[in-house]
Amino acid sequence: MPTDRPAVAVVGSYAKALVMTADRIPAPGETLIGRDFRGTFGGKGSDMAVQAARLGAAVSYLGVVGDDGYGAELRELLTHEGVDLSGLRVAPGTSTGVGFIVKDTAGRNVIVVDPGANAGFATADVDAAAPLVRTADVALAQLEIPLETAVHALALAHATGVTTILNPAPAVDLRHTDLSSVDVLTPNEHEAKIALGLGPDDMVPVQDLGRRLLALGPRAVIITLGEAGALVITDEGATRIDPVRVAVVDSNGAGDSFNAALAVALGEGMALPAAARFAGTVAALCCEHWETVPSYQDRATVEAYLAADPTTTTSATTTSATTTSATTTTTMEARR
Repeated sequence: MPTDRPAVAVVGSYAKALVMTADRIPAPGETLIGRDFRGTFGGKGSDMAVQAARLGAAVSYLGVVGDDGYGAELRELLTHEGVDLSGLRVAPGTSTGVGFIVKDTAGRNVIVVDPGANAGFATADVDAAAPLVRTADVALAQLEIPLETAVHALALAHATGVTTILNPAPAVDLRHTDLSSVDVLTPNEHEAKIALGLGPDDMVPVQDLGRRLLALGPRAVIITLGEAGALVITDEGATRIDPVRVAVVDSNGAGDSFNAALAVALGEGMALPAAARFAGTVAALCCEHWETVPSYQDRATVEAYLAADPTTTTSATTTSATTTSATTTTTMEARR
């Protein structure tokens, strides 16, 4: 386990997750009887902060919550995980975000989120906490907050040489957004299509999606492919990241786990493909357990898994003749 703790600034959201399990996902207009209702922690930003902290990073969190019980729960959680909350604003008279989640017994889910206080997370909030992003090793943002705020935070970070990651989820059309301050863009295949203004049925090869996303300004794109692994695309070519095979119990929060682990790995100086492989392993391990925060594994658990099966950190398939061993081991710092 690395002895140096990378500093990761998470710019994101929190939403109280209200969860119910059903035998299957309901069809439009259909009512099902569910079970096991529970409230738990949700929101992509807080998920990423917890996972990064459990992997050993020094994490700071920038965001907005309401002055209600749900907001107090978040502060208690992140304090327990050792996350710096000096960038968190509590908005009086505002509700904390809430997400409604229905899971099925196959581990799939549908989610509807009311952003609440997250919608009021403004560029001025980022400016007030600017030292947190300017002095980090990696800044990580997602889009359960206003797009303008996320991009502004990454621009502040990028200007001082901080590695930046944008997870474009929930998906939006990014064709008219300046992504020049993004080092790594991390959509899944569905989100990649929306970011490019394509329909879900457009049959565009994944590698072509990555190339088109690169044209929007990021230095690298990682398209996550669920049980098929991931594809890392740069100007030098594309590298296939093989999946880690686990018994999936619940996939909810796996994308957040992947992004947090990617941030930690890059902050530790791993090359991009190696960082993606590490992130894929961390995300896979969380799928063996229910919920988000309770499923996130600590660094000792991940290292023990890697020691038992070292092939999970070394297998990758180059998918472009122009990608060489030299280019696929380039760090993000060398990409600047």
